Amino acid sequence: MKTFSLLAAAAVLAAAPAAAQVMSPAEFVATAGASDLYETQSSQVVLETTQDPKIRDYARMMITDHAKSTAQVKAAAARSRVRAAPPKLTPAQSELIAELRAEQGPARDQAYIAQQRASHNQALTVHQSYAAGGTAPALKAAAAGIVPVVQHHVEMLKAM
Repeated sequence: MKTFSLLAAAAVLAAAPAAAQVMSPAEFVATAGASDLYETQSSQVVLETTQDPKIRDYARMMITDHAKSTAQVKAAAARSRVRAAPPKLTPAQSELIAELRAEQGPARDQAYIAQQRASHNQALTVHQSYAAGGTAPALKAAAAGIVPVVQHHVEMLKAM
């Protein structure tokens, strides 16, 4: 299943819009929302079984930090008059969650970390791209403010 995890994680990256192509405000809001929802749900799944204190602490931090970024993007969307539909997982993200649910013990922990690395690299690209070239000032500011948080998550994952 570990190979599938890496393939599924790669699918998340492949589904992300190209960094050079700036998203519309609505696309950014939807992409950021899906990313936050995936991070929250995958972290809740791993918390059901992990015995690793580092993974437990990281997953709890993901739930807290992604709730904050969801609120920041939602508020910025409102200021930008961009309709923010409730976040929805992409098919690839749903597949990743299903994979986590199918794994147990250390295999689930390993799949979670692999998925987190891929999803955070994708999220970093999305936020950096929108912060640099987005068209809605409030959303650009929110993206720019979220970038350091995602960078911190990426650095933490390198040590896991």
